[in-house]
Amino acid sequence: MKTKDIIYELRTKKGMSQDELAEKVFVTRQAVSRWENGETVPNTETLKLLSNLFHVSINTLLGSPQKLICQCCGMPLEDEILGRNHDGTLNEAYCKWCYADGTYTYSDMDELMEICVSNMVNESFSEEQARTYLRQFLPTLDYWKRYEELSDNGQFEAFKQQLIKEINDLAIEGMPKVEKLNALVGAYVNLAYPLPNGLKVKFLDDGTTYLGNQLASEFGGDRCFGVLAGMDFILVCTYEAEGANPELVLYKKR
Repeated sequence: MKTKDIIYELRTKKGMSQDELAEKVFVTRQAVSRWENGETVPNTETLKLLSNLFHVSINTLLGSPQKLICQCCGMPLEDEILGRNHDGTLNEAYCKWCYADGTYTYSDMDELMEICVSNMVNESFSEEQARTYLRQFLPTLDYWKRYEELSDNGQFEAFKQQLIKEINDLAIEGMPKVEKLNALVGAYVNLAYPLPNGLKVKFLDDGTTYLGNQLASEFGGDRCFGVLAGMDFILVCTYEAEGANPELVLYKKR
């Protein structure tokens, strides 16, 4: 699709008139009309406003001329999994798992490699093949090439270690010690927990990236523990395979 068609489709999906769109991105209705007629293309600053308004990348607005990949893990990027900057705008260089709210979530390439390998292995791609590929590929990505410049000098890793200590200090019966926390997008872990009155409640935001892990219960059986944390809370639950029958164990403000 061309930019003119993309803007028209995004505008009409939101039920907006050309006048309404023009007001939101500080241009005239005539400018919007020229975009949708293919006479002109929005300038860089206006593309940023449109990206924020429609929650799509500038690359998408321009008709996807580039094939974007995460510059930390190498995952192909679609609008739905783009990371976000501190101000909520999309960052077209990283996925949600590697870059959340302006923070890089990985400081150890080997740790990232372990997570990537588990998602890459299949019948035609062995674990060793995946490791060999990642050892060669990850160092070519911008984040790892510029790690000294982009890293936060260990501040985020220190935050993770503090969270791990706080979680382990809870000493929840049957839950093994947490050794590491991974970046997890809310939409994948936002379970609905039953209340005594029969209603169900969710505690997370689908679009936010949290830190968490899954742990096998020391009691054995089919249930496992799930741990999730953010800047201001710790959540511990249990559930069966694929998140079935979740039960809230603890929700604690930090």
